[in-house]
Amino acid sequence: MISIIEMKNISFTAQGRKLVKDVSLDFDEGKATALVGPSGGGKSTVLKLSAGLLVPNAGEVLYRGKDISLMNRAEAMDFRRESSFVFQDSALWANQSLFRILELPLRVHFPKMSRKEREQRIESVVSEVGYKKDLSIRPAQLSMGEQKLLAFARAMICRPKLLYLDEWTESLDETAALRLINLVRKQRDAEDTIIFVSHDMRIINSLADVVVMVLGGQVFLKLTREQIEEDEDLKRYVERGMAS
Repeated sequence: MISIIEMKNISFTAQGRKLVKDVSLDFDEGKATALVGPSGGGKSTVLKLSAGLLVPNAGEVLYRGKDISLMNRAEAMDFRRESSFVFQDSALWANQSLFRILELPLRVHFPKMSRKEREQRIESVVSEVGYKKDLSIRPAQLSMGEQKLLAFARAMICRPKLLYLDEWTESLDETAALRLINLVRKQRDAEDTIIFVSHDMRIINSLADVVVMVLGGQVFLKLTREQIEEDEDLKRYVERGMAS
């Protein structure tokens, strides 16, 4: 199995606290990996480090064998075009319209795309996520659930092959959450790479090929779906570890 992302002896400190401690972890291309564990255990920090959104104090993160922190501009642009991130708090650009927020990644990564092509891509992705309101409004006019839909749409706009998801179904009703879960399942079935954080065992059981438990900023265990399904005691252990 080919590793698309490799974390080698990663440590990360913020505000005097060591949040991640000597983590080494590989993510296989074409697989869905769930990062699980109790709140405050470091899983979202590990996710952001693996995406190059945080710079480690020690160690290196490799994308297809290349250290993300050492990439030149062209390499970094390729990585950003091929990957995308859905933040837990949506992180939408507050002073821009929803259309502008969705259009910007297309302008940056596909500068030769015509306005009509951009509009068609935006219309397609917005329809896929189930957003039905006006795109001329700004994020403050949306509910938390609607913001999450737009954040997901933004992440999908460039058709990424590597998708990072941080609690991406929070604040959504059951119908909207199921729609996004099914979209992620389509990505996984197309052998794209998914790395996600979730507390919901239904989502983990439905999507994850691999489950990684993060406790106290360290990788506590890494299991395949098959290992968990074959051992009820192990399955209960993972569920208890998420809530501890």
